[in-house]
Amino acid sequence: MPELPEVETVRRGLMPHIVGHRLRGARVRHPQLRWPVPAKLDSLIKGQRIGALERRGKYLILQLENGGLLLHLGMSGSLRLVDAGTPPEKHDHVDLLLDSGQALRLRDPRRFGAVLWCEEPASHPLLTSLGIEPLERGFDGASLHALTRGRSTAIKHLIMDAHVIVGVGNIYANEALFQAGIRPTLRADKLSRPRCDRLAAAIKDTLRRAIKAGGSTLRDFVNGHGEPGYFQQSYFVYGRAGEPCRRCGAPIKLLRQANRATYYCPRCQKN
Repeated sequence: MPELPEVETVRRGLMPHIVGHRLRGARVRHPQLRWPVPAKLDSLIKGQRIGALERRGKYLILQLENGGLLLHLGMSGSLRLVDAGTPPEKHDHVDLLLDSGQALRLRDPRRFGAVLWCEEPASHPLLTSLGIEPLERGFDGASLHALTRGRSTAIKHLIMDAHVIVGVGNIYANEALFQAGIRPTLRADKLSRPRCDRLAAAIKDTLRRAIKAGGSTLRDFVNGHGEPGYFQQSYFVYGRAGEPCRRCGAPIKLLRQANRATYYCPRCQKN
């Protein structure tokens, strides 16, 4: 699933090519995504200028003159800039047509994505329930320490909870915990303030490095121009069970937490 780094990579890649342009309308080939695509999408967006392309968690927000669109890539979707005349493929469900002759094309094989119209996108219920943005200035060791108090859940579960911190998916939780030297199974309320300082810094650093590398492409993620990401080439623990730790040489271990794969080094992440 595209996580924060992948969605941010898409946002940064598309933004210079679409902001300031007007929408000529929409082509909806299959309206049944995770939620139905608005039946009047074409008339709702026609003629509106794109003011910004923003991100909240794993959602993209296309800000228009009057209202906006909330976009989600689902489990395996992509949002790409193509020539409007490019023939659609099987899973190309929605085109947002630009006055430049191009189109923003949503491809969504599993149909878990979304294209939703919002009069005020920032107040949409899908966004108002989200937690703190890990790349914003308000997220640091102090705020993470406060979030962990009174929580007996494993720290990996906590940092992956979108109602607490948004966008730290499984890959990046594994990598950040390794960088901070913290065992994924440790109870969240057992983290001291210094360890929260290390973990908050590790989360920020991991996400920023992933964005710089264009995100992770394990199966089918591509950015807005159809290009894969390369962060998977620098993983320290994720997907490396049985391989030697890049720091100490100990075999990387694999366990299951809430049906998710967790990778860690038993020597570098002792507690």
